[in-house]
Amino acid sequence: MDIFATRLKELRVERGLTQKKLAKAIDTTDDSIFSWEKGRSQPSLEMLRSLCICLDISADYLLGLEDESGGKYNNSFNNFTNSGSINIR
Repeated sequence: MDIFATRLKELRVERGLTQKKLAKAIDTTDDSIFSWEKGRSQPSLEMLRSLCICLDISADYLLGLEDESGGKYNNSFNNFTNSGSINIR
C-alpha cells in the first residue's frame, strides 16, 4: 500500500470519521475514499486540498514528503533541486 493510502486511512480513523462522513465533508463519494485508501486511485488536487483542510494536515505529510513532526524527508531529488540555482532560459 502506498504511503498516501496508509496515511489517509490512519488520519481518518484517528479522527473518528467513517468513509461516508469524510466523503460528505469534502463533497465526494465514500467509494472514492475507499479507492484512495486501497491505493486504487488518487484524488484530484482539489480533493487533496479538501482532505488537508478537513483532516487539518499538510499535503506534504499525506504525500509522504514529511514526517509526523513536520520535518522534510531528505532525498536525492531534494538534494539536487536545493543544491543551487537552476538557469531557465
